Amino acid sequence: MATQSSHSQQLMRSERRMFSASDDSAMMKQIQSTHSPDGRFLDVKPILQVIDNVLRHLTPTIDHHALNGGQGHMDAIDDSSATMDSNGMLEALAFLVHKISCEISCKCSGGGDAHATTMVLLNTLSSYSWDAKVVLTLAAFAVNFGECWLVLQLCTTNSLAKSVALLKQLPDILEYSHTLKPHFDALHKLIKAMMEVTKCIVEFTELPSQYISSDLPPMSIAVAHIPTAAYWTIRSVVACAAQIASLVGMRYEFVTSTSEAWELSSLAHKVCSIHEHLQKILHLCHQHIDEKKQTEAYEGLKHSFGTPQLDNSKILLKIFSLSKEDPHSLLGPDKTKVHIEVLRRKHVLLLISDLDITHEEIQVLESLYKYDRVTSEVNYEIVWLPIVDRSAWNDSYQQKFLSLQSMMPWYTVNHPSIIEQAVVKYTREVWNFVKKPIVVTLDPLGKMTCPNALNMLWIWGNTAFPFTTDREASLWKAEAWTVELLVDGLEPNLSNWVRQEKVICLYGGEEMEWIESFTYAIKNVARFLGIGLEMVYVGKNNAKERVKKITGLINERQLSHAWQDANVWFFWKRLESMLFSKTQHGKTNEIDVIKQEVMTLLGYDGSEQGWAVFFSGTNMVRAKGDKVLNAIQSFEQWEDMARVSGFISAIRGHLEGIADEHHCTRLILPGISGGIAETVVCAECGRTMEMYFMYRCCDE
Repeated sequence: MATQSSHSQQLMRSERRMFSASDDSAMMKQIQSTHSPDGRFLDVKPILQVIDNVLRHLTPTIDHHALNGGQGHMDAIDDSSATMDSNGMLEALAFLVHKISCEISCKCSGGGDAHATTMVLLNTLSSYSWDAKVVLTLAAFAVNFGECWLVLQLCTTNSLAKSVALLKQLPDILEYSHTLKPHFDALHKLIKAMMEVTKCIVEFTELPSQYISSDLPPMSIAVAHIPTAAYWTIRSVVACAAQIASLVGMRYEFVTSTSEAWELSSLAHKVCSIHEHLQKILHLCHQHIDEKKQTEAYEGLKHSFGTPQLDNSKILLKIFSLSKEDPHSLLGPDKTKVHIEVLRRKHVLLLISDLDITHEEIQVLESLYKYDRVTSEVNYEIVWLPIVDRSAWNDSYQQKFLSLQSMMPWYTVNHPSIIEQAVVKYTREVWNFVKKPIVVTLDPLGKMTCPNALNMLWIWGNTAFPFTTDREASLWKAEAWTVELLVDGLEPNLSNWVRQEKVICLYGGEEMEWIESFTYAIKNVARFLGIGLEMVYVGKNNAKERVKKITGLINERQLSHAWQDANVWFFWKRLESMLFSKTQHGKTNEIDVIKQEVMTLLGYDGSEQGWAVFFSGTNMVRAKGDKVLNAIQSFEQWEDMARVSGFISAIRGHLEGIADEHHCTRLILPGISGGIAETVVCAECGRTMEMYFMYRCCDE
């Protein structure tokens, strides 16, 4: 609002300079003194439409073809609708329009003073509003100009028109049509400018008063300058009428003179400038109105969410900016338009994202929505709510939107433009959407039950249905830090390995030399101890191409199991989701084992080294690259303990006895809504970590 106020002040100063350049205060007082409206309302829009049709018939035909009897566009425009709307009104105003028409003809034929004539017209129309004064004057001009041009266009084919043209001495215009072209070009330009200013003045009168006050900027600026604009428009009518009168019975001196054309061009330039400035004010007015409407819509949305509903219909209509009369702007899974009623009394998941939502995210959601949802017999629908910058929208964004939309087997909006700014504001300020996709859950009554259920979907899938905050809390209460939680369904052999009581090792990093040394050493230890060992390479977060290359080498050299790209991506996405979910539930690092272990693995990933975590039953141990490699290579130091208490306990005891001379732990997290705990404890030493901000662009 402060920015708009600044624009209004700048525009006010600009307008003051622009109008005061030639319109002194004495003349302005004189113009205002003629204004004494009696409060009557005159709907000028239908009349203006008729005038526009008359002048559009004429102005394109002010050329050699028209002046030699061409029909121009006379028969191409259908005036029926305008005539029906305005017929009764014009009948009531016929005498006034005729009076003004006669006044203009009389004053202009005698070569009177333009300002004096304009003031006479303003006094005649003193009881009308400014928009009505201009429109009625233009109506009178259209009558005079239209009659003259109609005769001129028909005089070569109609005997009556030819006789009238002779009496008016119009044939001379045909004789000098080429020489008169500059005059007609100037006339056309001025008429066009007059119409534009008039439409602008009328548009100001149509602005909704409940959203904008005439006593405050920017509307007050318009109110101050509309009288001036009306004056110069009416004065332009007088100038055009005088030009046409001069053509009748014209002399050779007039034909060869260019001063009249120059005067019309000068006046057209001024009127165009007035129109340009009025348009700037009008733009500010529309901005102001839009802001008021969006504020009203935003508060209405907040009120609806805070008020118990009979079902979710009203909420969904507001979110998707639909009306009860046209609730068909959603596309169904088959990409045909559907009625909002298809979502009535259903659990609805609002997938909110920009156009950078990844294909991996869509594919995982597709698996949950199309397949797991059916087998688990949960009933919910997903609707995509794309949040975009409308000002930057172009063909490239359009194609990207259509591509993403075609990939989604759930409901989507027909186009992002239907989502009102009030809804965008609500997603950002209430649901905390920033950049990363979120899923807001609504129950069958339209009540928001979780501000971001995407974490639940990544961690537990459809088991988390109905995806409420309470359901999320209850699921965490039942969880423990196990390999099943960490891996979930990403490794198809996991359940067999657990049943066979094997040691399961997950490891990551991107140093191939360390990977080879680590896998060789740990295989030797397992062989010496006679234990079952399974290793899985889980890659590194946000390093797709490098991990793909390493995975290929691991498979080629048969070093261990290695996941494909999609599973590597989902493994790290689930870890991040666990941390965000835990943070939203307000658990502290010191008492939440799962959160601490998740942060430890994410911290490992943020380092430049490899890392490994071992599971055996309920036992677990983990360490970073060189530390875990050195421990394994020093197997002879803890071999006896391993044979007595087991591999996990023995290597844990050995690792705890190793003092780190130096470590640098980094925990890199993506920007999210909802925030991260300000206090994060280092997994290596237990001290509070420092917080930094990092901005990264990675096209992998």
